[in-house]
Amino acid sequence: MYLPDFDYYAPDSLAETCEALERFGAKAKVLSGGTDIIAKMKSGLLSPGVLISLKKLEDLKKIDYVSGKGVVIGALSTHNDLVNSKILNDKYLSVSEAAHNMASNQIRNIGTVGGNLCNAVPSADLPPILIALGATIKLVGTKGERVMLLEDLFTGPMKTVIAENEILTEIVIPDQLSTGSNYIKFGLRRSGALAVVGIAVAVTVNGGTITEAKIAIGAAAPTPIRAREAEKFLQGKTISDDLLAEAGVIASGESKPISDIRGSAEYRRDLIRVLTRRALHKAINEGHV
Repeated sequence: MYLPDFDYYAPDSLAETCEALERFGAKAKVLSGGTDIIAKMKSGLLSPGVLISLKKLEDLKKIDYVSGKGVVIGALSTHNDLVNSKILNDKYLSVSEAAHNMASNQIRNIGTVGGNLCNAVPSADLPPILIALGATIKLVGTKGERVMLLEDLFTGPMKTVIAENEILTEIVIPDQLSTGSNYIKFGLRRSGALAVVGIAVAVTVNGGTITEAKIAIGAAAPTPIRAREAEKFLQGKTISDDLLAEAGVIASGESKPISDIRGSAEYRRDLIRVLTRRALHKAINEGHV
């Protein structure tokens, strides 16, 4: 199908971009990689009167480590930027691996981290691992900026707290003492498939005892969720196969999956049980931070 008519703007600065968003209001949409919005426009699901491109905002394309802050990922970084980032491969390999599991290589070359998060698709691969690592985001608008936990961004399927005149500019993975982290997803194809379920964990171990654990689940509720009861269950306990298996059972009980063409709610709950145990085991034993 053909694209509907629209006006196109490519502001030179972040301030100009926010001002344009405020000026055009609800009829404007932000264009970053375009892998999602262009497809929706062609299929008739979206028909914005104005597209505001972020392509000139070069500062949003960087991945840096800032001492005392953590790894700063610009919102215009592509998925393959995450895959190939030496900083992420050294510090948080689990994030690079999660990005590598997304879509096709062509999509990973174009699709951006910011676009992926702002689309707020419950089955997205990046939110669970970033949430498990305690990532924060920065939103910038005409009235200033605000920083929040990534897990507070999502309000429902394809819905976020981002205002019409705001842009997500960066994601920060804070310095932490995690022993290891891991993301496992199950899809209906070997590669390029949406997650039927995605499980991310970050675990800190001291002398065989779990001192802290975070478990984030994708495709199991209207938004990515934390399995907080399973996290509490693990804290302060000695590692064992039975412990990790029970954590999987608890996490499964906390989920609220739906039944759709990719799998029933019951099937998803069972996947959560199994994949939580596997992700915890891998994070603890392989130390993939």
